Amino acid sequence: MYLTAFHTSNKTLDGQTIHITPEQASTFAKEISDDFNPLHNPDSKRFCVPGDLLFSLVLAYQGLSQKMAFQYTGMIGKNMAVTIPDTNENELSVIDENQKPCLNATRQGEITHDAILIEAFSRAYVAFSGHCFPHILVPLMKQHNVMINPERPMVIYESMAFEFDQLNCSQPTLEFKDSQLEVKGKRGQVRIEFNIMEAGEKIGSGFKTMVLSGLRKYDQDSIDEIVKRYEASKSEYTA
Repeated sequence: MYLTAFHTSNKTLDGQTIHITPEQASTFAKEISDDFNPLHNPDSKRFCVPGDLLFSLVLAYQGLSQKMAFQYTGMIGKNMAVTIPDTNENELSVIDENQKPCLNATRQGEITHDAILIEAFSRAYVAFSGHCFPHILVPLMKQHNVMINPERPMVIYESMAFEFDQLNCSQPTLEFKDSQLEVKGKRGQVRIEFNIMEAGEKIGSGFKTMVLSGLRKYDQDSIDEIVKRYEASKSEYTA
């Protein structure tokens, strides 16, 4: 499992108890998702484990279903353990050490535990997901004349869902389809849609939603500064 480097797990009566260090979470975000959100830096006061890492672990331990939906209900802070239940039910919740759900999932249809397919799809999805900023979000904010707070940028992963036409595939990739931003006062909801592809043919589709907070009028200089800091963090890490 390629996720071995990014967590440790212990089998319990309830399922798999997962431990993720800040360093493991940060490395996953940067090296697998290409995501340099400062919330995933180990020294961040608001540190949280990437939602895409939790998503990938659920697939690795519970399998890939033809149709799945994930709703994030809480953030995982530093050194907080979570449990992925061992269940055959169509609904499951990842529970933190305070017995609160942080991720709810539903699934339907055919299911596979093919490790090669699961790794290929999870890698494809998290790489796509990690590129939302600045590639997709900045043009959306400019279009709607709003932007996040440059001093305290908050982009919260809310949900994702996907559906395969069938699971007879081996190397699926993701292709951007469309994006929308709905603004309500100082908050906005982003929906990013994608197609699941293999060998040039569409084999499924899905979407991801995020919440933007602290919105204010769009300012190009401020956006340029946010992007500059983001790219500088990436360049420093990869140097």
